Amino acid sequence: MNTVFETHITSLPLIHKGKVRDIYEVDAAHMLIITTDRISAFDVILPTPISGKGAVLTSVANFWFEQTKKIIPNHLAEITLEQALPDPAEREPIQDHAIVVRRLKALPIEAIVRGYIIGSGWKDYQRSGAICGIELPEGLQQADKLPEPLYTPSTKAEVDAHYENVDFSHTVKLLGQPLAEQVRDVSLQLYNEAAAYALERGIIIADTKFEFGLDEAGNLVLIDEVLTPDSSRFWPADQYQPGVSPPSFDKQYVRDYLETLDWDKKAPGPELPDEVVENTVAKYREAMERLTQ
Repeated sequence: MNTVFETHITSLPLIHKGKVRDIYEVDAAHMLIITTDRISAFDVILPTPISGKGAVLTSVANFWFEQTKKIIPNHLAEITLEQALPDPAEREPIQDHAIVVRRLKALPIEAIVRGYIIGSGWKDYQRSGAICGIELPEGLQQADKLPEPLYTPSTKAEVDAHYENVDFSHTVKLLGQPLAEQVRDVSLQLYNEAAAYALERGIIIADTKFEFGLDEAGNLVLIDEVLTPDSSRFWPADQYQPGVSPPSFDKQYVRDYLETLDWDKKAPGPELPDEVVENTVAKYREAMERLTQ
């Protein structure tokens, strides 16, 4: 599988280069999004690509866009990659990593749904007995399944700024009551249906994030990526037990390796050994195969 670390599409203007995705303008109504094989940890892009990771993320996201379009429309465009990039020399190296999407007005919130208590939610609960201000029963253990999935939105003011947890009322101020409620309700529906589907295939979706935009008619549209190992916490169901942080199908494996190094978590990041690269992409591929086959 072709490795895509940097992209150089000269026929289209570059709109944005993120930690993982490069976005180009196709025309006034469409964008080309390329999910590269870059990997970041602790907000630092590492110098070693995870070969094939971008193709896996693209495949998983496209699978979920198809699965969830009965719930909400998504940003995938009707024009093809061949139409957006007619030059085979530019198209072929990135064709497994790229999608063409509609240009929409992105909402300034990240819609996070938590089904289990882990990560920052676990830290919040230990400190306050709540997650993002939502009171929870006493005595929960790390990685416990929550009584019901929680919608815990966050917001950021500008590109590449850190997201900040907010309560639902804050999203009402940003979006208005009807739209804020729609985002919450759709997010919970997406999570519940995806979590049930994944569990049948041996994967627990502990938590995930969704992003949304509005089309020209003001309709809510699912954008960005959806239910991938980068935007979600996937656990193997057969290794799950409350009280400990379960193994995962995402880049936590890379973070765990980096924690063993004498590195200050500032750029430049360290090179990853071949074994870490191979094990990481194997985890991504296993998640894809379990979900999509």
